[in-house]
Amino acid sequence: MSTGYIIAGIAVMALVTYLVRVLPMVIFRKKITNVRVKSFLYYVPYAVLSAMTFPAIFSSTGTLPSSVAGCTTAVVLAYFKKGLLTVAVGAAAAVFLVQMLGF
Repeated sequence: MSTGYIIAGIAVMALVTYLVRVLPMVIFRKKITNVRVKSFLYYVPYAVLSAMTFPAIFSSTGTLPSSVAGCTTAVVLAYFKKGLLTVAVGAAAAVFLVQMLGF
């Protein structure tokens, strides 16, 4: 890879990151009062986090059965309002057990 290509890539990433942070301030100068828009903007971070996390869950272990076991364990533990550490350790343990069983 050439140095110019790397510098151009860094410049494009910096520009995109800057625009994502500046555009909302430029577009929305007044306080947002519309209930639907406020509700939509409230859930955007959760939707983006889910969209980034779920593909990684199903491709990180290398096998689908262990991924499904870990995800299912995490969802069940989170549903029963267990702590973050408990959910993470439980999901990792489920993946470990399924892979040790050879699935």
